[in-house]
Amino acid sequence: MAEQVKKPVGIMETVLRDAHQSLIATRMPTDMMLPIVEKMDKVGYHAVECWGGATFDASLRFLKEDPWDRLRKLRDGFKNTKLQMLFRGQNILGYRPYADDVVDNFVEKSIANGIDIIRIFDCLNDLRNLQAAVNATNKVKAREGRGHAQVALSYTLGDAYTMEYWTDMARKIEEMGADSICIKDMAGLLVPYKASEMIAAMKSVTKLPIQLHTHYTSGVASMTYMKAVEAGVDVIDCAISPFAMGTSQPATEVMVETFKGTPYDTGYDQNTLSEIADYFRPYRDECLASGLLNPKVMGVDIKTLLYQVPGGMLSNMVSQLKEQNAEDKYYDVLREIPAVRKDLGEPPLVTPSSQIVGTQAVFNVLMGERYKMATKETKAVLRGEYGQTVKPMNQEIIDKVIPGEKRITCRPADLIENEMDKLEAEMKEWKQQDEDVLSYALFPQVATDFFKYRQAQQEKVDMTQADTRNAAYPV
Repeated sequence: MAEQVKKPVGIMETVLRDAHQSLIATRMPTDMMLPIVEKMDKVGYHAVECWGGATFDASLRFLKEDPWDRLRKLRDGFKNTKLQMLFRGQNILGYRPYADDVVDNFVEKSIANGIDIIRIFDCLNDLRNLQAAVNATNKVKAREGRGHAQVALSYTLGDAYTMEYWTDMARKIEEMGADSICIKDMAGLLVPYKASEMIAAMKSVTKLPIQLHTHYTSGVASMTYMKAVEAGVDVIDCAISPFAMGTSQPATEVMVETFKGTPYDTGYDQNTLSEIADYFRPYRDECLASGLLNPKVMGVDIKTLLYQVPGGMLSNMVSQLKEQNAEDKYYDVLREIPAVRKDLGEPPLVTPSSQIVGTQAVFNVLMGERYKMATKETKAVLRGEYGQTVKPMNQEIIDKVIPGEKRITCRPADLIENEMDKLEAEMKEWKQQDEDVLSYALFPQVATDFFKYRQAQQEKVDMTQADTRNAAYPV
């Protein structure tokens, strides 16, 4: 290393969001998180990711918890550390595009309840689907001095994704008014020397800080981080060791040790990190014992690099084939996935595009004729309802699946009327806080079930006995 200028790398800790989303289907309850917050707050992390992604749906659906309540409790505990969330652009945390007024409102409430950094991505890398969320964040920032809009590019491979493509996107993200850029490698496809090249190329065209997010699925992630840091990346996403590796991120302690005594030294204290790991280890053992943590997701799956398919998408596909007693068709479907992806304009494979491509590939193989049956999501992609793909879609397939139908070329959300008032009217009997309207907007059925559960809990309660500060109620 010729120059010894200090440039400590920042680490975003993912144990409270992506690590448990990747390993135990987002099932970590808030009560598991709160006792360790004070200790985590002492590390000096760049940020802690603790909200967004699948946490919102899983809290309401499986844990019977209010996600907004979780965020407020975490905010109370983290006095010195920035909190970060993952946000699916115009889809927010749901699975359809929402009107701009819902996006604005959600961003406002996320920051008001404690989020500092909002990482915004789109499954097609269509920047038009990210602009409303960036604008909303900047509006709060101008008014209150809080809020940071990070635009994430879903990393993928394919003819369209050249170095020019990535540098051009970096320039455009800066022009959009974002505060930083994230390279979001959800399938662990970014290999070490490619990472060096990509970071250097992006750094040459933008002044924005660059953060790198990857998963250990294909086994290269730690090496990729090392090369990226040497090439100048500003922040890397890691998970404390009991919830690291496999389909999660590289281990925080390992990366801290790797850069110790170099210009990139994080300065984090290994003893503190070791205490955090000690706290999570028994919970990991419990998850293994109960079957919530499947040892299968802990290893290296090199198929990821061969087929460019994220781990979650593979397991989804296997269960679809199992249901149809067609497990022998596994390799046929794997071969069909890249073909479907090409037909649909070569989108990155990330929620929801990964599920759409995977399911269509299963249908194509099982039916014995390609696109004999197309899912409603495949039709929506072909109509342009998700936005614009990097490459044009296959015209023959468009003619076969949606013959004569009108296709959308504008930003899909331009066609959606404001919907906050309508949503509020639909759910007003359940509303106890403004945030409830947003929970309902994203997951109408699941949120309503949760509101009913919440009401039952409240009505069975003798409020004079309730310990409201700890939200512990005798029922």
